[in-house]
Amino acid sequence: MTNSSVTNVADLRASVEDLMFEGKVLRQAGILAPMRPDKAVRVGSTFLRWGASPATGIATAAIHHPHEIAVIDERGSLSFERLHRRSNALAHSLEAMGIGHGDGIGIMCRNHRGFLEVTLAAAKIGASALYLNTMFAGPQLVEVTRREGPKALVFDEEFAELLDGVDDSVARIVAWTDGEDRPAGTPSLEQLIAAGEDSDLKPPPDKPRFVILTSGTTGTPKGAQRSSPDGLFTVAALIDKIPFRSRQTMMIAAPLFHSWGFFHFVMSLPTASTMVLRRRFDPEETLRATQRSRADVLAAVPVMIQRILALPDEVLASYDLSSLRITSLSGSALPGELAIEWMDRFGDSVYNLYGSTEVAYATVATPEDLRAAPGTAGRPPRGTVVRLFDDAGKEVPPGEVGRIFVGNEMSFEGYTGGGGKEAIDGLLSSGDVGHFDSAGRLFIDGRDDEMIVSGGENVFPREVEDLLADLDGVVEVAVIGVDDPEFGQRLKAFVVLEDGAALEATHLNAHVKVNLASYKMPREIEFLDELPRNATGKVLKRELRGGEYKTA
Repeated sequence: MTNSSVTNVADLRASVEDLMFEGKVLRQAGILAPMRPDKAVRVGSTFLRWGASPATGIATAAIHHPHEIAVIDERGSLSFERLHRRSNALAHSLEAMGIGHGDGIGIMCRNHRGFLEVTLAAAKIGASALYLNTMFAGPQLVEVTRREGPKALVFDEEFAELLDGVDDSVARIVAWTDGEDRPAGTPSLEQLIAAGEDSDLKPPPDKPRFVILTSGTTGTPKGAQRSSPDGLFTVAALIDKIPFRSRQTMMIAAPLFHSWGFFHFVMSLPTASTMVLRRRFDPEETLRATQRSRADVLAAVPVMIQRILALPDEVLASYDLSSLRITSLSGSALPGELAIEWMDRFGDSVYNLYGSTEVAYATVATPEDLRAAPGTAGRPPRGTVVRLFDDAGKEVPPGEVGRIFVGNEMSFEGYTGGGGKEAIDGLLSSGDVGHFDSAGRLFIDGRDDEMIVSGGENVFPREVEDLLADLDGVVEVAVIGVDDPEFGQRLKAFVVLEDGAALEATHLNAHVKVNLASYKMPREIEFLDELPRNATGKVLKRELRGGEYKTA
């Protein structure tokens, strides 16, 4: 047998094993379940025509569970059938406005039904959905829309003034208003839905595309484009790690415009799960909504659960979160002690996904991982490859720190403005450095562009940040490198203390001195009221370097 024949047989065996794995996981999750023959034919036909698109997800949910609740927000609830029909009507109205296949639709909305309806309508006509950060300032919004060139902008009324600098040729559509008024001459989503037919559309020639912006923690946000996957293997691989099940209730606190909130929206469709949305995050309201809906899943970013846990004990004790089976976290670093504190109070439900806008997902830490090795990012799901390389592009030995490279079906297709991430052997850089422990669990040591060289020694801030954050009285810490005439760079720590904590810089440095090498001790410590963050909780270190923060 030739080498190529051996390879073909191995590839075929791997494909069969993947299909068996996919079927087993999807059956366990209740996604592949018995149904009436006529419904099975309609669902199968929809999938064959539309592929693994959000349009398929809402259409099949409307066939299988038409009267069950798809979304609950401040305006009430919508069934899967109504959400499907409303997004059909919106799609027809967008086409009547001259928006169609290949056109871009910018979406600047908080967490509510309008975000879902526009995304689904865009998928149904083959338009590219561009998700805009609701924390953008006017100049950022103008810059991004000029670069991405959307044909229309769908926005909540509160952001209207930010659009003043956007080209007048870009159509405006209001998604949400707090009162009766909206910008003069601007149609609303409700008007477009009311005016459109709710009949099903023909599939567009290409898979729908989505552009999610990078966090912009170190510069201008870039547009990372990806398409819908070819099948359901990606869904199965993640469900194998995070036990989502059919017809659950998901409290989605993470912003929908961010990849983590968006992931749960996409996951809710094949699982026919109910999404509970609130336009603004509030710690106690999140607890209240989770309890009221008996949510199985709470989707959040780490800073959100940090703020929930900061509520008074009597407030936390007044809410029953016993329904929670999954507290799914991503979007920024998860300190090990934060995961443990949450699980000690609310049960072992924390699943932490590590990834980036470009590589999608890389690893998942289960509750068992987090108990055994607090702070770990976990292990790769099936179908994902994670390898660590040094600066010369050589793979590092087990246990050593290296640059993290990832490969899977959901890696992005490149930046919309051109260019991409560094690649080695077909794997994309996540932009981070890390190491594997002896059990094969990944740990993130920091950003590969945040390494501080102080007196000739390499220091990654994460190690110092985690050590100081473990001290009683410390809420959170950020460490950066600043220029130093003697050492080249020195470490500067920004520290947020609990109210009433009496810690001083000498206490913090003494703690570092007895636990880490002397060159890792911050030579400067500044106390702040809070660290500057973006909408998903990532610390904006560029603002710390520029002095744009609140001092304590």
